[in-house]
Amino acid sequence: MFSRRIMMIVGVVFFVVVGLTVITMSSRETLSVGGIERLTITLTAPFQFVTSRIIGFTESVWQTYFSCVLAVEENQVLRRELSKARHAANRCKELELENARLKKFVNFQNSMPAAYVAAQVIARDPSPWFKTIMIDKGEKDGLIKGLPVLVSEGIVGQIIKVSGRFSRVLLIIDRNSAVDALIQDTRVRGMVKGNNKDTCSFVYTLRKDPVQQGQVIVSSGLDQVFPKGLRIGTVLDVKKNHSQLFQDIIIKTAVDFNRLEEVLVYRNAD
Repeated sequence: MFSRRIMMIVGVVFFVVVGLTVITMSSRETLSVGGIERLTITLTAPFQFVTSRIIGFTESVWQTYFSCVLAVEENQVLRRELSKARHAANRCKELELENARLKKFVNFQNSMPAAYVAAQVIARDPSPWFKTIMIDKGEKDGLIKGLPVLVSEGIVGQIIKVSGRFSRVLLIIDRNSAVDALIQDTRVRGMVKGNNKDTCSFVYTLRKDPVQQGQVIVSSGLDQVFPKGLRIGTVLDVKKNHSQLFQDIIIKTAVDFNRLEEVLVYRNAD
């Protein structure tokens, strides 16, 4: 028993043969238009019409298929070009941001009579108990233990370990860090201590001393590590407990340590 597909193919072939026969017969000049010819045209015209429609439909499907194939290939090419363009745009954006950061460093160095060594942050301590970073400068660049590390926004920390080409920096948000500081406008003294979070504490400030939210805290220079007047942060919260001698003060640091990429090491003031 023939399948449906074979039957359709046979039918199409039959229609085509009949159509061609009619066209051939119609083209003969010697053939008179008689009753038989009219009957033949009447019988074959519907088949000829259907054959023309089938051929037109087949051509349309074929053209649509090739158009789809070309569209897919063009789409792949455009995707590759778009990926390259995005990559180039991202590199330009990174260079633009790096240029802006370096401009801040240059302006900061020009405003301070000291020698600085620029360094890049190459690693961070993954441990939640320590807040340190690694920079790509060391003894060969003139760095020693204890030097302060800064950015244009303020104090970052100080060097605690040095090798030939690398150094480890203890951030001021580490619980082992301490910076002698004062409130910029009132000159109230205290000590900035890290608490292993994104904020620090301003400790040893007497309960009677006036401290308000939003006041700026800077380094006092009395610890002989950080130069005087460098920005540390602003007062975020103040609590006074009458049973305690000192206030509980939380500081929002001026430096965003999560976005730290380049730093300056304060080497000397000669």
